Amino acid sequence: MRCLLVISLALLPVLLPPAARAQQRDIAGSRDYPGIGRFAGSVITGYQTKDFDATRLQAAPFKDGKASDQRRPEGQVTRIAYRTPPGRSIIEVARNFESQLAKAGFETLVACNTDDCGGIPFTEALDALPLPAMWIDGFDYRYYAGRKSDGAQETYATVLVSKNNDEIYTQLVITRVGDMANKMVDAAAMAKGLGEKGHIAIYGIHFDTDKAIIKSESAPTLAEMAKLLNGQPELKVFIVGHTDSQGAFDHNMTLSRLRAEAVAAALTTSHKIARGRLYTAGVGYLAPVGSNATDDGRALNRRVELVVP
Repeated sequence: MRCLLVISLALLPVLLPPAARAQQRDIAGSRDYPGIGRFAGSVITGYQTKDFDATRLQAAPFKDGKASDQRRPEGQVTRIAYRTPPGRSIIEVARNFESQLAKAGFETLVACNTDDCGGIPFTEALDALPLPAMWIDGFDYRYYAGRKSDGAQETYATVLVSKNNDEIYTQLVITRVGDMANKMVDAAAMAKGLGEKGHIAIYGIHFDTDKAIIKSESAPTLAEMAKLLNGQPELKVFIVGHTDSQGAFDHNMTLSRLRAEAVAAALTTSHKIARGRLYTAGVGYLAPVGSNATDDGRALNRRVELVVP
C-alpha cells in the first residue's frame, strides 16, 4: 500500500533532554512526536491522536481570498500544540522549523507571513486545535508547508506559528495517510474468535486521550458486542483493557482497568446486558501484539479484548 505521511512540526533549535522535558507542565498523557522534539522552553498545551481522521493543509498562498492549493489528507493523525514563554519571536521559532525541515530533506511548497499567506481567511482554512490549546492571531502568524519524497512514501510538513500576549504558539499535526484499516468486528466475527481462540481483539472502541471516556464513534462496535451477548444468553466474558507503553506502568494498569469497566458499564446501561455476565480487568502494556517502538505497533496495542473465562 502506498502511504502518505503528513507532518506539522514544531522543532527545536536545541532538542531538550528527557529530564528537562519531564520538568515542564505538559498536559496529562501528551508527549512529543518521536524524533521531532520541541522548541526549547515550550510546553504542550494540546494533544490529540486518532487512528483515522482528515486534516487540512495549504500548499500555496490564497488567491483572491480563496484557497489555491488545499489538500485534505486522511489517515492516522496526531495533533500537538505548544506554548513558548515570552522572549522569542514568531520569525525565530518559524525559521528554526524551516531550517530543520530543509536539513531533513523537505522541499518548500509555501512559506509565508500573514499578508502574503492571505490574512485571516487563510488561518480559517487550516487544521487547528481549539482555544486554549492553540492560539492563532489572524493578523500575526507565519506558515510553512514542505514536501519530501522517499521511495514510495511521500511526506508533507507544515508549521503554523502565532502569538498571544508575547507568548508564541506553535501547532504540530502529523497525519500518516493511507487506506483506513477495517477495524469493525461484527458479532459473528466475535463469536468465531471466541470459539476458535478463546479471545478476540476489539479495535472499534475509542476513548478520549489518556481517559476512560468512550467516544461516540464506538457505538456500532458496542452494539455488535451486545448482539453477540444477546445471541448467547449463557455466555460470560472478560472485558480486558490494553494500552501501549507510553506513560508510567501503574498509570497504564489503572487506565486499562477503568477502560474495561467503562465498556462493561456501556453494555449494561445502554444495551441491558446483565452486569453479572461481564468481568473486567486491565493489563496495561503487559500483553503487546505489536512493537511499542512504532506508531503502528502502539496502535495495535491500544485495544479492548473479549476473553472467555
